[in-house]
Amino acid sequence: MQGLYPILLFFMFVCCIRAKKVRWCTVSDPEQRKCAELAKALMAVLPQPIVADFARLSCIRASSTTDCIERIRGNRADVVTLDAGEVYSAVKQFSLVAIAKEIYSEGGCIHSVAVVRNTSMDIRSLQGHRACHSGVRWTAGWSLPLGFLLSRNYLNWSKEHPLSQDVSTFFSASCVPGAAAMAPSLCTLCRGKKSFIRQKNYHCETSHSEPFYNSQGALRCLRTGAGDVAFVDHLALESFKESHSNEFRLLCTDGTQAPLSHYRNCNLGRGPGGGMVTRFNFRKVARKFLVTLQMLFGQQGREKQRFQLFNSSTFGENDLLFKDVTNKLAVLPDDIDVSQVLGLDYVALLKGLGHEGSSLEDSVVRWCCISHAEQKKCEQWALSIKSDPLVCVRAVSMRDCIEKIKRDEVDAVSLDATHTFIAGKCGLVPVVTEYYGRRCVLDEGLGHLETDVLPSVVGVAVAKHSNRNVFFGNLGGRRSCHGHMYSPAGWLLPYRHILSIERNSSSPCDPNQVYNTVFWKGCLPGSEGNLCKVCVGGTGEAATKRCADHHNERYYGNMGALRCLVGDPGGKSYGDVAFLEQHNLQANILSLSSTGWGEGWMSPDFELLCDDGRRAPLSEWESCNLGLIPPNSIMTRPVLTARVYDFLMKSQVIFLKSKMYFFGLWEDTGVPRSDLLFKDATQCFVHTSHMDYRSILGEEFYNHAETVFNCTHSDILEFCKQDVCSIF
Repeated sequence: MQGLYPILLFFMFVCCIRAKKVRWCTVSDPEQRKCAELAKALMAVLPQPIVADFARLSCIRASSTTDCIERIRGNRADVVTLDAGEVYSAVKQFSLVAIAKEIYSEGGCIHSVAVVRNTSMDIRSLQGHRACHSGVRWTAGWSLPLGFLLSRNYLNWSKEHPLSQDVSTFFSASCVPGAAAMAPSLCTLCRGKKSFIRQKNYHCETSHSEPFYNSQGALRCLRTGAGDVAFVDHLALESFKESHSNEFRLLCTDGTQAPLSHYRNCNLGRGPGGGMVTRFNFRKVARKFLVTLQMLFGQQGREKQRFQLFNSSTFGENDLLFKDVTNKLAVLPDDIDVSQVLGLDYVALLKGLGHEGSSLEDSVVRWCCISHAEQKKCEQWALSIKSDPLVCVRAVSMRDCIEKIKRDEVDAVSLDATHTFIAGKCGLVPVVTEYYGRRCVLDEGLGHLETDVLPSVVGVAVAKHSNRNVFFGNLGGRRSCHGHMYSPAGWLLPYRHILSIERNSSSPCDPNQVYNTVFWKGCLPGSEGNLCKVCVGGTGEAATKRCADHHNERYYGNMGALRCLVGDPGGKSYGDVAFLEQHNLQANILSLSSTGWGEGWMSPDFELLCDDGRRAPLSEWESCNLGLIPPNSIMTRPVLTARVYDFLMKSQVIFLKSKMYFFGLWEDTGVPRSDLLFKDATQCFVHTSHMDYRSILGEEFYNHAETVFNCTHSDILEFCKQDVCSIF
């Protein structure tokens, strides 16, 4: 009796989709035959009472996946499987809905790989070669490789015309199935039959009737000698590498080549795999239908001996209806957004590549500002330049800026070393790095400084000269001042010294816990509890609640930590020790009087705390400090690297070579804040878009940050860890 229970549940489930006709859209004769066999198998295995009421699966032959999308929207078909790039277009441009995703052995994503014959070709010298692509706007065959080429500036896109036009001139010849309508020149290598009748024309169409269609077809294009390089997904290599492992190689991003089996480390990016779409009003029926198919004919299906849903070997073609390497279908919940299905990074990439058409965003750079003062400075910057338009967008913290860049709500921001670490973990990339050297001589024609040396700043612990009982080893129960949450000098570096001297080896490795344990109270903007009690908030136009993680909190940043140390103008809310950066400490001390914060403060009124327990004058910062801090980096999404870089170089040339003294890109003259948008110590920008963020940070700082964040809860890192490749 127990064995009958699941069967009864299954039949009850099937009954709820009876009398609903499901029309599957196919794009070739082999796919039509497989669909017809699936329909027969359904008829054979469903109980007769149900079959009488259940309208059979119907197979609708279309000329291409684009034709399928149009048919589904027009209620002439119901369901089709598409590449993720087409899923996005179907949802955004044709108002269809995603109902399921293909899941493979390693999750729901694919790697984009560039395959070549075993020659001396490398990824940096593809211009002028012949290219085979799986499909236009497809994840592995178009979006990821073009996104990579644009991010490295190997491919130039002027934005004055569609990307397809620049791609057609970049390669000497191409086959990009689906590109005929937008750029016929991208179809010169394709071999499909031509016809003036749309339904009979297969040349350069997203249909198996085009021999070079999809990843298998792109490899066929390469194998037959029509093309020099094929952009495909790694799943297509499974059958290919068995017979051609020695003849073909992968192109890696560092300019080297690798065997076909090394796709995990040698690829052009990772993105979502295929998915199924339907009309909004048919979504519930379609979901139930897919669940039924999988229960019957999937990898674990009860009727898989009769029909295999993910096997096309008997129909003379690969990947019919679904990819043959599919393990299962993940049916999506009803209220899920397309960005959750495909991932924020991928959606931002598609928008950056113009998948939604041109818009105002394509011609502007949106800069992230975290306070009223930064907003004002950014707006001055926007009025002072004559290059690409600058739009200033407000956020509430550096962490919020990182999230907004991920969500494609802003484009760029300058981040301190710790936030650069976080942004790198979130998939953002450096464009330029701030240079703190004594002299900037720009390379002629480049507009930027080329150097292998990236000067650092140092973190220091400062106490008032009059407070003689404050030193490392005697900080317990005192009041602390920190620049802000995750700041290198105010949060990351000090805890090592405090942990080793104030606490024993069993103390927590989370800096927040360490500071809460050691100090009585303090001001760590962005924190909570006792570490906010010394903070004072903001007033006037910059009014904010106490402990806000931006400049509106008057104790925020290097200037704020110094103010915290001396106390507010009323002589209250002060700390015993301040953790800040040394680079602008002298200027900030002088500004205490000039801004009316506190009268009479001079450099001798402060001393440094050294990790050996002694105290030293401020001038001895080179031997008495918390450690080196890598420079700030301007971070963005990979596809925007070239645009943001060009914009910054134009701004830099204007402010370095002109006599526009009324506005300084790196100075905050006349503003009672410091380090707005960029550090005041910045002399110019160093080109670093060819480097990864780990190289900029250096191994010591990177490993230190990695250790700390391994035992520290971080909402922004949790947000960034959302992986569409594994959540379904």
